[in-house]
Amino acid sequence: MRRVCLAAGLLAGSLAVQAGSYDLVIDEGELHLSDGSRPALTVNGQTPAPELRFKEGEEVVLNVTNRLDRDTSLHWHGIILPYTQDGVPGISFPGIKPGETFTYRFRIEQAGTYWYHAHSGFQEQEGLYGPLVIEPRGREPYRYDREYTLVLFDWQDEKPERTLGNLKKQADYYNDQQQTLGDFLRDAGRDGFWATVKDRWAWGGMRMAKTDIADVTGFRFLVNGKDVEQNWTALFEPGERIRLRIINGSGMSYFDLRIPGLPLTVVQADGNDVQPVTVDQLRIAVAETYDVIVQPREDKAYTLFAESMDRRGYARATLAPREGMEAEVPALREPRLLAMADMGMAHEGMGHGDMDHAAMDHDMPAGNPDYAPGSGIAPEPVDDGRVLVYGDLKAMRPFADYRAPDRTIELKLTGNMERYYWSFDDVKYSEAEPIRLKYGERVRIRFVNQTMMNHPMHLHGMWMQLDKGNGRFNPLKHVVNVAPGQTLDVDVPVDAMGEWAFHCHLIYHMATGMFRKVVVEAPDGGTQPFYPGQREEGGHAHH
Repeated sequence: MRRVCLAAGLLAGSLAVQAGSYDLVIDEGELHLSDGSRPALTVNGQTPAPELRFKEGEEVVLNVTNRLDRDTSLHWHGIILPYTQDGVPGISFPGIKPGETFTYRFRIEQAGTYWYHAHSGFQEQEGLYGPLVIEPRGREPYRYDREYTLVLFDWQDEKPERTLGNLKKQADYYNDQQQTLGDFLRDAGRDGFWATVKDRWAWGGMRMAKTDIADVTGFRFLVNGKDVEQNWTALFEPGERIRLRIINGSGMSYFDLRIPGLPLTVVQADGNDVQPVTVDQLRIAVAETYDVIVQPREDKAYTLFAESMDRRGYARATLAPREGMEAEVPALREPRLLAMADMGMAHEGMGHGDMDHAAMDHDMPAGNPDYAPGSGIAPEPVDDGRVLVYGDLKAMRPFADYRAPDRTIELKLTGNMERYYWSFDDVKYSEAEPIRLKYGERVRIRFVNQTMMNHPMHLHGMWMQLDKGNGRFNPLKHVVNVAPGQTLDVDVPVDAMGEWAFHCHLIYHMATGMFRKVVVEAPDGGTQPFYPGQREEGGHAHH
């Protein structure tokens, strides 16, 4: 028997494993928080799901059994594999019926920090998510003494279907920070009465609010399934180099993450090695992963503080030399109010009357489109500390087939906040034709965000090479954040035949239409089920 290797202090849980075969059972269960338990969906009895650890080059067999009363699925986020093994019902396979087992089979051809989650309904938000770590064949280009995986999550007691229903009825249902008459009088005293009236009129014309940072609130933020009071803790010896594999497994929440007193040296983004860059804070968009190395030299505890972008709450963990130690938890910073500049525009010359509430985005300083990965409103530096920006991310190794794109596809990120639907080019998924690509071409995708929200865009099955002017050292990512009112370019080396999902990873945006199917065809227009040269893999279901 072979067991799944869990590094010290990683998520508890074991899997029945034999020669690369892993058994995963999806069922109803419970999430245990500091104030009691909640019903949740589980894998092998736990949420988050058990950490899976593979080796680069390993042939993986994953037997996934569904004990729910509805269909389910698991998607291996960021993993390069045959499309029939990707786990997206309606595109990759039909899904897993109640009482059935589906067997996924694929070879691991990469290394790094990834994750897995359901791709059925809102099951990911209900607890079906977990970390996936792949150890490389060779030595890594940086050293560390021990490692921990930290999965950030936004748990909600409310059922996701009810949340979406509330958003459909009233888009600002969860905005509990609306401006008051007192705010108006304060602003009028500072800026003048007519200037304040004009300002409020402009925001009203866009049908949005300055406090409209996130469209869902009321979350309890978790680290590895533990809330703030439970305080998930990782141990170290002073002087050790600690690798933290940080995964944002949230449905809707961006985090500004820092460890007061410890610089963060970023060494991987979305599972790919990058040239090390040391910062004091990073913003992690939904579904992104970052690996950082820290070196606590003192015999004391440190707080890992992951503040939600809207400043309504935080996730917290502790790094400490001994169990039971704690460090001071920073106070939440004041929520920032949006300004016209955050959407790359000013009051004058804007046709407010014909703009959708979502015809603009709400989070990025004008003229500074890569201030922070997963941006929107840029995180405030702490004590003049450095904040990671996408332009800092340079691949460790140059991309072998770097060249000019063969063509450009412009995708407008669109939506309507008042009616709460999201789309590409004003066409919802249910009404859209697939995006068709040719195997072997290099396609530039130009995201033009015409909404007032951040959108973490995820392409299944292929990498996106984020273009921030670093040429063949542009990093490969599986998720890129497109900030409000901004344009972002990625180049896709089209190297995987089949049908793939392409969507915003905000779960309520994906559910309401910001989703496309991508079909990769042979250059002659034909289709094949798998990569050229790759054998057919996996996929039977049985009772």
